[in-house]
Amino acid sequence: MRTQSLVSVLSLLSALGVTPTSAQPRVPSPTTAVLVNLTTKPDADRTQITKTMPDEVRATVKLYLDGRIQQWYARADGRGVMFILNVTDAAAAKALMDDMPLSKANLANYEYIALGPLTPLRSLLARPE
Repeated sequence: MRTQSLVSVLSLLSALGVTPTSAQPRVPSPTTAVLVNLTTKPDADRTQITKTMPDEVRATVKLYLDGRIQQWYARADGRGVMFILNVTDAAAAKALMDDMPLSKANLANYEYIALGPLTPLRSLLARPE
């Protein structure tokens, strides 16, 4: 569905005659959130994971209630969870995740992806020539 949204935005830009060119300067996109992909380590002891999960869930709910987690999802493949954190860089996201029970027990792997505005939309702000 999100791929369809991106395709729709790109189609709209194209219909408006806005096309990316090398003449347009690349404006850095500010990081407005960080996507965190949490997976348990393949060699992690399942008994230890089960024992740690109640504390992990409580800590996760606390982060949500504190406004640090914007959205959270279970991965459809059952291999972990995805968080969208309200932080402005991956280091801040890592600091939050390092304090979580699964991380402290060395039972999980994390991938951090900085997110920001869809910068091609800046083209819509330019005055037509």
